Amino acid sequence: MFDKVLVANRGEIACRIMQACRELHIATVAVYSEADRDALHVRMADEAVCIGPPANVDSYLNAASILSAAVITGADALHPGYGNLSEDAHFAEACEACKITFIGPPAHAIARMGNKAQARATVREAGVPVVPGSSDGVRDAAEAREIAREIGYPVMIKAAGGGGGRGIRVVHNDEQIKPAVEAAGSEAKSAFGNGDLYVEKYLEDLRHVEVQILADEQGNVIHLGERDCSIQHRRQKLLEEAPSIAVSSSLRRRIGEAAVRAAQAVGYTNAGTVEFLLDPKGRFYFIEMNTRIQVEHPVTEMLTGIDIVREQILIAAGNALKHEQGGIWFNGHAIECRILAADGERGFQPSPGIITGWEVPSGPGVRVDSGVCQGSEVTSHYDPLIAKVICWDANRPAAIERMVATLRGMRVEGVNTTIPYHLKLLGNAYFRRGEVTTQFVERRVPIPEVGT
Repeated sequence: MFDKVLVANRGEIACRIMQACRELHIATVAVYSEADRDALHVRMADEAVCIGPPANVDSYLNAASILSAAVITGADALHPGYGNLSEDAHFAEACEACKITFIGPPAHAIARMGNKAQARATVREAGVPVVPGSSDGVRDAAEAREIAREIGYPVMIKAAGGGGGRGIRVVHNDEQIKPAVEAAGSEAKSAFGNGDLYVEKYLEDLRHVEVQILADEQGNVIHLGERDCSIQHRRQKLLEEAPSIAVSSSLRRRIGEAAVRAAQAVGYTNAGTVEFLLDPKGRFYFIEMNTRIQVEHPVTEMLTGIDIVREQILIAAGNALKHEQGGIWFNGHAIECRILAADGERGFQPSPGIITGWEVPSGPGVRVDSGVCQGSEVTSHYDPLIAKVICWDANRPAAIERMVATLRGMRVEGVNTTIPYHLKLLGNAYFRRGEVTTQFVERRVPIPEVGT
């Protein structure tokens, strides 16, 4: 087992990783920007190193500073969390070059699955269904137009190296292709340093369903069931739940086996998530693989009782999985609400400030993962996620009621939050019946834009 782990992240995920390390009796090192000097994750760690100015690019994306911090503190492993450098294959290689274990998949798997066009080709060869589209990246607007005509409009122009909903444009006709390719390519280049694009058929009335997998270095791969992540705003997830009300036990077996094949196709190890689109007839299509821990991993932990972050650390240390597929049980229902410091009545505009009041309910089936407390400063430099509220109960209606009661009892003062909007979601009749798609927010509970 590792002696010391550097956590190359901030906020709630950094705190979550440190808690897992504590349970394994591993010392921790926090890295922080000048803006995060008094942050909760810094206080939780055994050691802390400042890695740069507030801007993300100068601190949490500064690979050289982070690796230097790991070397000078004697860390023998590094956990990247999610976002930032977590899916940077070059960073994973640099860790290994410094003889620091990267707690995540091997660099070759990150690189292969990080390029969405290559990932599609890889899983297709493994027998996993993919959304119709280009077999590889597209060179220019003319090639994109040719493919769009072949598979039929509407189509999506998507960043090959992207994620988080960026570098994507929906196109309905030939005239829209050229500006869409230019805009998506420019956004992708700015966000990911990679302007490569591919074309995919745009399908409507679908659910976004993802499968959590775990894979060890001994060749064992298992899945921990699916999460329904259809509740999204501009392709950013707002609420996740498990299991999906649309997935039967037989479909769970088939989609889980497909996720395992996808992981095996690239020699994957550690935790990962294979994302699919699911149509009303139960047909599913691979869209991408996230080669890291997911924001929404707690719903799966609540459902299965398996600590995914702990498993990440154990796998990275060379341990074999102690769980077998036949021994994974899915108990009850879990829901997660992502609480943002943002104004749900004004287009989710970020709401920076000092948290002057912070009270979080607790009780059976209630979990809150947070990187803030009373007195914490929420700055405009980083993602506005301040907490994840996860509620579990024996069935979906009971889990919804528990979440409603928990959010109503939560007090956050000093900044606006999305709690009022989440309560609207949870009270919506269509949501309560489980009638959701990726267009649910726009169609059923639209978010008021500024000036409306």
